[in-house]
Amino acid sequence: MQEIKCPNCGEIFQVDESGYAAILQQVRDDEFRKELERRSKELESIHKSDLQIARMEKAKEQADAIAEKESEIADKNREITELKAKIDASDTEKKLAISDAEKRKEQELYEKDKEIAQLKAKIMASEAEKKLAISEAEQKKEKELSEKINEITELKGKLTSTESEGKLKETALKEKYEEQLKDKDEQIAYYKDFKARQSTKMVGESLEQHCYTQFNSIRMTAFPNAYFEKDNDSKTGSKGDFIFRECSEDGTEFISIMFEMKNENETTATKHKNEHFYKELDKDRNEKGCEYAVLVSMLEMDNELFNNGIVDVSYKYPKMYVIRPQFFIPIISLLRNAALNSLKYQQELQIVKNQQLDIINFENNMNVFKEGFARNYELASRKFNDAISEIDKSIAQLQKVKDALTSSERNLRLANDKAQDLSIKKLTKNSPTIREMFNNLKVDE
Repeated sequence: MQEIKCPNCGEIFQVDESGYAAILQQVRDDEFRKELERRSKELESIHKSDLQIARMEKAKEQADAIAEKESEIADKNREITELKAKIDASDTEKKLAISDAEKRKEQELYEKDKEIAQLKAKIMASEAEKKLAISEAEQKKEKELSEKINEITELKGKLTSTESEGKLKETALKEKYEEQLKDKDEQIAYYKDFKARQSTKMVGESLEQHCYTQFNSIRMTAFPNAYFEKDNDSKTGSKGDFIFRECSEDGTEFISIMFEMKNENETTATKHKNEHFYKELDKDRNEKGCEYAVLVSMLEMDNELFNNGIVDVSYKYPKMYVIRPQFFIPIISLLRNAALNSLKYQQELQIVKNQQLDIINFENNMNVFKEGFARNYELASRKFNDAISEIDKSIAQLQKVKDALTSSERNLRLANDKAQDLSIKKLTKNSPTIREMFNNLKVDE
């Protein structure tokens, strides 16, 4: 798209490449026509000036020649007047010299007439030469002028043809834009009427249903392997409206889009703007791991920025676009085709990532084995040391039991010796009463 700024009001218009080329062609044709007219006027002015200068030079030369001849005739007349004065002053001399004077006068007049005739002949020859030069100059100028006029006529013909083509293109372009404008107006009227017959809740749901129906109508022909469903996961606290994903045959995901649909009634008191929903849409995109975010909006219907087509708002949030519903399928196609071009590189990158992942998994498995082996070795070593310790403790305990048994055996032996050495006499040694009782028992027996 090209931008054109109005020199009067300063408003900036956006036109496509064909419209911009047509406007530029009109400006060039108009400038060319103006330059052509200016050059034609300059050539005519120069031609007239040259003719005027030639005429003035010719008139000046003729006036100089006539003035020179008149000066010579005046000199001759002066000489004649002087001669007449001399004749009047002296009759004698006049009579004597009259014949000589008359002869001389006749001779002088003859010579003067001859000279005048020669001068007139020269003047006529000079005038003829000047007329011939002027005629040749005029013919040359007329030829040049004729060539210029033919060139101008040819250029005017080309200009007329170009103007006709420009007008035809302009007419076709106007008809095209009028048709598009008519379709847009009809669509706007349809949506306005459609929204007027719906509740606030149904307005938003109808836009979602409209987009869902549009996608399903071409799903099997254009996107047979794509995933396009409602976003029902609200574990993070918020969710978008739809998620579009598509993978290649090897399972590599090459495109993912988070869609948010926004609409409102004309009678709604609080009018929302598209920019009010950018932050939440970007949050949903990041939480759901989508590459692109697209806001399908019927808000700000009077804003020409959003009515012209697909609006890139990546200057605020990365990879985010705002569209009208009629651009729903085109935006998916554009982003999908762009992603398909980079699919090969994504697959190569995925292969490298998988190789790196295999190496990482191998290293992780080795580290897990090492850690498990070290932990088991440590447990076995600790159990072995505990067993050795228990054995040492058991040995020490058995030694104690052995010592106890040995001591007990010695005590039993001493006890047995004492028992063997026991007698009534020894028992009653310090008990005379008991000894007497035993003696009595013996007597009775």
